[in-house]
Parts: sequence; C-alpha cells; structure tokens
Amino acid sequence: MMAEDIQHNQKANFNGLTKSAKSGASKKLTIKNFKDRPELTDSYTEDTWIKLRDAVSAIQNSTSIKYNLEELYQAVENLCSYKVSPVLYKQLRQVCEDHIQAQIHQFREYPSSSLDSLSFLKRMNRCWQDHCSQTIMIRSIFLFLDRTYILQNSLLPSIWDTGLELFRTHIVSDGAVQSRTVEGILEQIECERNGETVDRSLLRSLLGMLSDLQVYKDSFEQRFLTETNRLYAAEGQRLMQERDVPEYLHHVSRRLEEENDRVISYLDQSTQKPLIATVEKQLLGEHMNAILQKGLWMLLDENRVCELTLLYELLSKVKGGLMTLLQAWRDYIKVHKSISERTTHQNLNELGYSSRRPHRVPLLSAKNRKQRLQFTQAHQYWAIEDWKNYVDSKLRAGNKEATEEELERILDKIMIIFRFIHGKDVFEAFYKKDLAKRLLVGKSASVDAEKSMLSKLKHECGAAFTSKLEGMFKDMELSKDIMIQFKQYMQNQSDPSNIELTVNILTMGYWPSYTPMDVHLPAEMVKLQEVFKIFYLGKHSGRKLQWQPTLGHAVLKTEFKEGKKELQVSLFQTLVLLMFNECDEYSVEEIRTATGIEDGELKRTLQSLACGKARVLNKMPRGKDVEDADRFHFNSDFTHKLFRIKINQIQMKETVEEQVSTTERVFQDRQYQIDAALVRIMKMRKTLSHNLLVSELYNQLKFPVKPADLKKRIESLIDRDYMERDKENPNQYHYVA
Repeated sequence: MMAEDIQHNQKANFNGLTKSAKSGASKKLTIKNFKDRPELTDSYTEDTWIKLRDAVSAIQNSTSIKYNLEELYQAVENLCSYKVSPVLYKQLRQVCEDHIQAQIHQFREYPSSSLDSLSFLKRMNRCWQDHCSQTIMIRSIFLFLDRTYILQNSLLPSIWDTGLELFRTHIVSDGAVQSRTVEGILEQIECERNGETVDRSLLRSLLGMLSDLQVYKDSFEQRFLTETNRLYAAEGQRLMQERDVPEYLHHVSRRLEEENDRVISYLDQSTQKPLIATVEKQLLGEHMNAILQKGLWMLLDENRVCELTLLYELLSKVKGGLMTLLQAWRDYIKVHKSISERTTHQNLNELGYSSRRPHRVPLLSAKNRKQRLQFTQAHQYWAIEDWKNYVDSKLRAGNKEATEEELERILDKIMIIFRFIHGKDVFEAFYKKDLAKRLLVGKSASVDAEKSMLSKLKHECGAAFTSKLEGMFKDMELSKDIMIQFKQYMQNQSDPSNIELTVNILTMGYWPSYTPMDVHLPAEMVKLQEVFKIFYLGKHSGRKLQWQPTLGHAVLKTEFKEGKKELQVSLFQTLVLLMFNECDEYSVEEIRTATGIEDGELKRTLQSLACGKARVLNKMPRGKDVEDADRFHFNSDFTHKLFRIKINQIQMKETVEEQVSTTERVFQDRQYQIDAALVRIMKMRKTLSHNLLVSELYNQLKFPVKPADLKKRIESLIDRDYMERDKENPNQYHYVA
C-alpha cells in the first residue's frame, strides 16, 4: 500500500500536480514560466562561422576536418535558431563561389598545355565528380539550413541547386571550356563510330553533367545531330557505290543498332528520336529509290528472304518508304506476270508458300491490315490467276506433297494469302472450274483435302460463298449411288454391253457452264446412253438430261508392236483413236467430219496425240502445230515403259477461251451485284446524293470496282426507271417505286 502511494505521488508530480498531505484536500495546478534563452556572446556567431568555413575549405581541398560532423551540424542549427540564417546562407554561397572560380584556371590553360582532348575530358570529369561529392558533404553539414530557411524561401535555390548553378555559371558556361568539352565528346563518339574503343563511362558522366546543368540540348545535342547528319550523308553516298544492296542493308541495320546502343549507354533519352531519324534519312530516305532499283528484283529472283524482310523493316521506318516499296512491288509483279506456267508454279513452290517465300515477306511482316491490303492489291496482277493454279496443282493427283500433313500445312498458308485478296469472286469462279475438272476427270489427290479446303473457304467467306461448291460434292456422292443401281440394272438386261459406262449426274446450277457440243459417238456408246436415259428418267420423271462430252474420259485397250497397252484418254481423244480401227491414215478434215468435234478443240486433241510425249499418232509433216493440210496415221511402233499411259492431261489445261469466258461471267455477275446493291440502298434511303450513294456502295460491295463502272450502272438503272435524277440538282437521285 505504501509503494502504491509513492508511485501515485510521483505520477502526480510528473504531471505538474501537487497532492495535499491531508486526504480529501483539493488538487492545485501550477504553471511555470519557460526558462530564459541564454543570449549569444558577440564572438559566438563569428567564431562558429570560422569553424564552419574551415570545415567547408577542408572538404573542398580534400583534407581532414578538425571538428566533429555532429558538432558542426549543431552549430548550424544554433545559428539558424538565432535568426542568423540569411547571413549564413550568403556566406556559404560566397565560399563555394570563390572555390569554383578558382577551378576555372586549370581549364583555361588547356590550349597552351600539353593535354590532349581525352586528358582534358578526364580532368573535366574529375572536377565535376569532386564538385558533386563536395556539394553533398557540405549539404549534410548545412542540412538544417537547407530544410528550414531555404525551404521556406521559394526564391532561393537549395544548396545542391546552388552548387549546380555556380558550376554552370563559372565553368561550363565559359565559352572556351564548353567548346573544348563538347568537341572532345564529339571526337570520342566519332572514334567509336569508326570502330575504336572509347571510355563509355567517361562519356556517360560528362553528358550526364551537361544534362544536369541543363545545357545538354543547346551546347551538345544540336552540334551532335549536325555532325551525325554530315557523317552519314557522306557514308551513304560512298557505300551505295561500293557495296551491293544486301551488304548495304545489313550495314544500315548495324548502324541503327549501334546508335540505339549509344542512347542506352551514354546519350540522353531525348536524343534517340532525332538521332535515329537522322540516320534513317541519310542512309535510307536519300537512297530509297536507288536501293529498290538496284536490288529489289535481284533479292526476289534469288530468294533472299532475310534481306527482303530486312528491306521491308527498314523502309517501314522511313516516311513514304512503304508506298515506294509498294510501287516497286507492283512493277515487279507486272513484269513477271508473263512468265510461263511452269516457271510460275516453280516460283510459287519455292517462293510463294514455303517458309522461305520472299513474296510473302512484306505481306506477313506488315503490322496493320491497311498495309497488308496494299501489298495484296499489288500482288493481284498475279494472285487471282496464279494462286488458283497453285491450289489446283497441290490438290491434283500426282503432286509430290501428297501426305495429309503436308497438304494441310500448304492449305493453311494458302488461306493466309487468300484472306487479304480482293475480288474473291474471281478466285471462286476459277477455283470452281478447276474443282469440277478434278472431280469429273478423277484427278483429285484426296477428297479429304478437297473438303478441308472447302471448309477453310466456308469459314473465311461464309456459307453463301461455298454453297455451289458443296453442291458439286453432293452431286458426286449421289452419282456414285446411282451408278451402283445402274450396274444392277445392267446385270438384268438381256443384251449386256462390253463397255462399262460411268455417268456423273450434275445439277446445272452448281457446276460451271459448258458450251454444248454435239459430237458423233460410236453406235455402241449411243445405245448405252439411251439405256441409261431410260433407267434414270424411269426413276426421276420430269427431268431433262443433257450430255456434256467435254470432260468425259475413257480407257482404251490398244495393241502395238511392243504389246498391249491401256490408254487413259479424253472422250475426244477416244473418238479420234477409234477411227484408226477402220483405216491407218486420215486427214484433219476427215477426222473433223467423222467426229463432229469443234475445230479448235480438234486441233488441241490431235496435238496431244501426235505432238506430246506419248505420240500414239504420227503427223505428216512433222511440227508442233496442227494445220488443216496435215495427215495422221497410227503409230504402231509406239513404246512406253508403263502399261497404262495417261494422255488426257489436256483436259486439265485451261484454254484462253476458258479464261476469257470465266472472267466475263464474273464481270457480269458483278454488274448484277452492283445493280442489286444500288436498288437496295435507294429503296431504303429514297433520296441520296451521288457521293453518299457511291460511299454506301463501297461499304457494301466485297470486290474492287472503279468509280466509272459505278457511274455506268447508275445510268443503266436510270434508263430502266429504277431511279431518277433530281430535276434541279443532277447530283441527287430519287428512288422510283
């Protein structure tokens, strides 16, 4: 109990309370005055400043300080407490300024001394480093002054900023010193650009100094960019004459990497953009046309994929570079469009879709859709016509990459190009025609591959794009079922035929249109056709059969001196060869009369039999072309290492007439689509200006079209009273209900 009272009394006294000895007495609050602050002696301020000045001098001269740092800090705090801060700040600034002014003499002696530029830079860097470390040490002593008086006066710079200001004013701003410093730095950078090793840490420190002192842009960057421009302008002119394009491109790439590395290592980050722009302008922009004229075609012809990729990447950095490359790309494709089909397929094999394809480099390297579309549009001089030929060669039987994995990989790459091709309706028309030939002639490499391609096209373009193509496959499957039934039907006939007939029933709307041709078939073939007609119409009344001999084919058993052979031939070739069962020699006119084959098709057929690799007929006189005066006789001396010989490849080749017909049909379909879009827009909008109508059309149409063609279709609809011009404003159209 006694200990508890003592603790309580101590606590009460600590809180300024007195407790009466008598229990129950009232508590009293005692308020005491602060102790009087001792006054400073007259000599304290002066003695303290002398002590601080000696410490600052010791720091600046790199000698030992006589006093304890804590004692010096307390002295500064005492002076600040007695309102001596303004005087103390001025005295400190003056001491620092006197010291920095004394340092300038070692640099002004430079022109007459034996120091080289590197030694000068090292001396400057040492001076700067010493100044920074000294300023940090001085600030640690005068930290109380920095955080109280200076901080409260916004117009006064901090001790660190004061040090920077004094160094900038008295050393770096000196014209001779600044000039020699910048020249020395530029000299070191030029040495490094020439392949010499330099002290990067020295350059980083000095350029950091210029940046900290806020003179980097005015004193260094402008001169640096001017020297860079001069250096690379001369280098670009010289190397474009001395080196070939691939070597020059690699040199430019290396130079750009070096300059970016300099920015990372010692240049200020703000210099990167103008520096790289200067290098690109002098090494690429000034020589862009020369590079493309001198090297683009060579790079494409020699399959230099790495250099083509590099060329695209470099030119994409230059203003107008991609458009210039695009024009050169168009020129190359226009010239090479006339190469032979064999060379085309070889180029497409080696360059077009393989992983080494230079033609695909710009397309797949392009960073945005607009660039891809531009390069693909340039490629369409070639693409629409030859892409489908390439696809056909890969999906056709006999192609070397016939494994499912290889075909799937190739089809995926084909779709990358197809995805950005304008005028997909043109591709669809040609692809449909080639697919029909592969299915009807039996030249498809794989039904699974065909359906895979169809699935990819459907995914890319929608069900409407592939509906007719899918219908072709359905017809082929239904035809197989019908032929099974027909064979059973023939087995029940009393007079079976020696000819095995296979018929494909084609829905007219799904398949390409073929010109009807009335050829003269042998009597046994005609009889078999009638039997099938009776069979089919008996199951499907009301339908009409139209025989199409163009893509018919047959296997003929033939006997030569070497022995028996089987010839896989087209129906037209069959009709010609069967004639030689009756006679050994015929003229062109006799064959034309007997078979009824159209003149152009007959000459192609005779040429394939007498002028190709498998010459089962001999032509007199010899030659590659078939003339009306030529005569043909059966080549009984024909030899071949195979038993079954394919001669009907002619059916797979596309004639000029077929190309023209397909193109014209697509053009006609496009006109119908434009007309439908025009009517649809006008029916919805009722009244529309010409410019808005054209803009709406471009948004709806999925193929490229010229404004002149649109204008013709608008005039056509006006003539047919679907729409009319406004009587007061000829650029305004009204829909006619």
